[in-house]
Amino acid sequence: MPLRKENNHRSEQISQFLYGDCFKVLKQKKDWLYVAGLLDQYEGWIETKQQRELEEKEALEISQKPQFSLELVHYVATQNSLLPILLGSNVAAAKFLKGSFDGQLSPAKKPKTLLPEFALLYQHAPYLWGGKTPFGIDCSGLVQMIYRLYGVFLPRDAHQQAEVGTTLSFIEESEPGDLAFFDNEEGTIVHVGMLLQNHHIIHAHGKVRIDRIDQTGIFNNAQNMHSHKLRLIKRIV
Repeated sequence: MPLRKENNHRSEQISQFLYGDCFKVLKQKKDWLYVAGLLDQYEGWIETKQQRELEEKEALEISQKPQFSLELVHYVATQNSLLPILLGSNVAAAKFLKGSFDGQLSPAKKPKTLLPEFALLYQHAPYLWGGKTPFGIDCSGLVQMIYRLYGVFLPRDAHQQAEVGTTLSFIEESEPGDLAFFDNEEGTIVHVGMLLQNHHIIHAHGKVRIDRIDQTGIFNNAQNMHSHKLRLIKRIV
């Protein structure tokens, strides 16, 4: 479900809600609701007919005790239908919506080595501004969803994510799962990716791709040049 900047269908998509994502309604204008997600407090507009009202205690339980699907595409079965859901959906909502889910879930115990495995589930996904699924995702949505599967809930945008965690001084100190942030000529954080082994990074740039990274930034082999200028590296876990 698209989360939009303004209350109309032509407005920019700034993020998405997946199955099981809960939010608080802040205000309403006709057929549109201005909401804040419970997991990341990100705000935007959704259409009223694309949501289901829950009791506050139900929404809090779904958000505080999440169960995330590891299936690329699966379904929640209800009495009369099969509801398609995507990777990263919070199926803890199923019991409140009279449904059931029998697919693979993100494990309760998660060593940091799982972060690269979760990242590879999104490899080759096309770039989509505001996207958060394997059918379209942006750079900050990618790292947010990787860490969501891990059980850590990051802010939505790259510049917000750069405020989280511990800053590392050198790329040689980094581990797979750490985040690298990149800025533009004005010094604004505009891109993020997750580090892998052997000085590689997975990030969303045209598609979710793996490139080399050094102290200067991301080196794109296809273009034979650095595509992004490194600003800082953060350790989240």
